[in-house]
Amino acid sequence: MTVTLDAAHAGAAKVLADGGVDTPALDARVLLKSVTGLTLEALIGSGREPLPPELEERFTEYVDRRLAGEPVSRIRGRREFYGREFHIDPHTLDPRPDTEALIGAGLEIAARANLRDRPLQVLDLGTGSGCILVTLLSELPQATGKGVDISPGALVCAQENARHLGVERRARFVAGDWFEGLTGRFDLIVSNPPYIESAEIAALAPEVARHDPRAALDGGPDGLDGYRRIAEKAGDFLVPGGHLLVEIGRDQAQAVSGLFRAAGLVLAEPSVVFDLAGRPRCIHAQSPHLEGGGRSHDPKNRLGQRGCSG
Repeated sequence: MTVTLDAAHAGAAKVLADGGVDTPALDARVLLKSVTGLTLEALIGSGREPLPPELEERFTEYVDRRLAGEPVSRIRGRREFYGREFHIDPHTLDPRPDTEALIGAGLEIAARANLRDRPLQVLDLGTGSGCILVTLLSELPQATGKGVDISPGALVCAQENARHLGVERRARFVAGDWFEGLTGRFDLIVSNPPYIESAEIAALAPEVARHDPRAALDGGPDGLDGYRRIAEKAGDFLVPGGHLLVEIGRDQAQAVSGLFRAAGLVLAEPSVVFDLAGRPRCIHAQSPHLEGGGRSHDPKNRLGQRGCSG
């Protein structure tokens, strides 16, 4: 017997609630929207319409996957980030709202240097879905950038997102291990590296531990392996006075700051970026200016010449 959209939603919400899902009605609504392709308004307005059998079968599959602990975003293959929808797949980290703090900090740097409508070279290390680089390029219409990832599958996903969101001509994606094989210098280097301690991954929420790629989570025994790799080479790839922004995990601000300082980078003032919950979320550092307090006259040194203090 064919069920209506309202009945399908109500039934799925009950199943999810009985299964211990925290937001059963919302999850059921989002999954039903994904199956039907309807907007929320259309879905509500068409509640008495029948759900075709083939869509009912797919909806049941989606509900079963959610019941088994798969995140809604993984089931849909989509995640909203900074007001845009990004494709994600098993090769990529599922972008979190916390990472939007990094976007905000990057845009603030560009605004202080009056660079929103001027050329800006951006490097995104461990680009994954490309959400950081693609968002920055979308917000900075004259910027160009390069995204690096060790996963070929992630690069395919990032390229698709760049194309879908209209920045493919200003974005390049290359396979590599951090700075491996790169040349040139950049005004802004950004990264959300793996920062979970290896021993803690098994204790993460199942939605994370079972569905995010381990390589995107595992930061080594102390969670700092990625930051060491970044600190080691970042100064070689930043223009004088260029900026480095990295996302950090809980209680890592002091350790990451120390690694950057030891590598000869200069901590910005302020150096810690907080997220909306008031937690330390990013570290902001810069490459030094030229010796003697001077600044480079290299025309590529756009941020340095405009005196962006970060």
